[in-house]
Amino acid sequence: MSAEMHVPLPRDASADEKARRYDEVFAAIESLLDGEDDWIAAMATVACELHHAFEAYDWTGFYRAVTDELLVIGPYQGGHGCLRIPFDRGVCGAAARTRETQLVPNVHEFPGHIACASSTESEIVVPVLRPDGRVLAVFDVDSDTPAAFDALDQARLEALCAALGARFG
Repeated sequence: MSAEMHVPLPRDASADEKARRYDEVFAAIESLLDGEDDWIAAMATVACELHHAFEAYDWTGFYRAVTDELLVIGPYQGGHGCLRIPFDRGVCGAAARTRETQLVPNVHEFPGHIACASSTESEIVVPVLRPDGRVLAVFDVDSDTPAAFDALDQARLEALCAALGARFG
């Protein structure tokens, strides 16, 4: 891992810088998870690596689908998160219910947003699907910066979550 990986990428980094950082982080995650078969260990590693790689990642973690209607907090980095989120509430619930990424530039404009942290301004939530299409978890990133996430973040996180679902689902 390079020395610059230990310094979070600034919020105002260029798209090229962000793409390079995702490449570096994903290579680190792949190396760290080599031979790992424990889903909890994988979630903890992914949350940690991404949280510390990007300044805009103020809360980074997973909510596990424990039933077809309920998410329960999993490994995360940042302040306390909500412990349980039904599929019919909030951004995480919407991602689980629709099985589609929720890219929210302004959480205050999202109907039914759950304010787990009052400082959150924007959010991206990506479903992690099992090979049979059922929800294994959702990967949630909150930022205290408005519109912190874009199509690049979405594409990279969707690829990561698809790989995680295929491997651990």
